[in-house]
Amino acid sequence: MSLQSDRWIRKMALEQGMIEPFTDGQVRYVDGEKVISYGLSSYGYDLRVADEFKVFTNLHNSIVDPKNFNENAFVHLDADTCIIPPNSFALARSVEYFRIPRNVLTICIGKSTYARCGIIVNVTPFEPEWEGFVTLEISNTTPLPAKIYANEGLAQVIFYQAAETCEISYADRKGKYMGQTRITLPVA
Repeated sequence: MSLQSDRWIRKMALEQGMIEPFTDGQVRYVDGEKVISYGLSSYGYDLRVADEFKVFTNLHNSIVDPKNFNENAFVHLDADTCIIPPNSFALARSVEYFRIPRNVLTICIGKSTYARCGIIVNVTPFEPEWEGFVTLEISNTTPLPAKIYANEGLAQVIFYQAAETCEISYADRKGKYMGQTRITLPVA
């Protein structure tokens, strides 16, 4: 496996639709306002979080069970910012839609700007031939409320190209998170 550069990512995004919409370069300001950076970087792509969130709540005394998940464990929010309560968690989705080639594996990791505030984005792979909007898992590890900014950078995707193509891809297995268009809850 080899780590892929900005040139390779740009080519795959523009010629094969690997990332849509694609931002060619780092964006740090929008309309003169400072934002948490997003777009193409040296060896990755900083994705943005959309304005759709699901924030954990204990309003209905739900139990978090990945085999029998109760959507009442969340409050749905469409907003420019999301406040995650102390020591809590939210789900969100990416602005970008990804189409991962059959010979590529990605790792999605949180940006250091948020990590330095105690906000952690779960490390997750995008498997070969997976496609969709990314459901992002965001943890507030602090004893204080934490603010997330929609349409700004949240995580970085790092691309690794394999020396040979995998025998069975995510699409071949008909993976349960294939083609997601909204925040996707756990599926057992």
